[in-house]
Amino acid sequence: QVQLVESGGGLVQAGGSLSLSCAASGRTISSYAMCWFRQAPGKEREFVAAIASSGITTYADSVKGRFTISRDNAKNTGYLQMNGLKPGDTAVYYCALNGIITTLQQNIVYWGLGTLVTVSS
Repeated sequence: QVQLVESGGGLVQAGGSLSLSCAASGRTISSYAMCWFRQAPGKEREFVAAIASSGITTYADSVKGRFTISRDNAKNTGYLQMNGLKPGDTAVYYCALNGIITTLQQNIVYWGLGTLVTVSS
């Protein structure tokens, strides 16, 4: 059974930074793409960033240049470094594992429970 546990969320002022982690257990992540999605209050969950098993990355336009996704296969952990945070980044952030890199959540099977990021103005 795959378990994903996010950590690192919290309250930060606009312009600040946070680093999210996603620790996986039950399966080695090295052959999977890791993805981050977020859901703001009253909105649908949306794609944030993804990293393929090869290391190829892709980002939503709204976070490009501010967020960096990475992975450490030896630690079975993925990361999302968030800089220049804005109030519009306030959301619950979810990590997910998928067979291939994707921006679509429909077919993703493995999800974490999420971590809340709140950005104050």
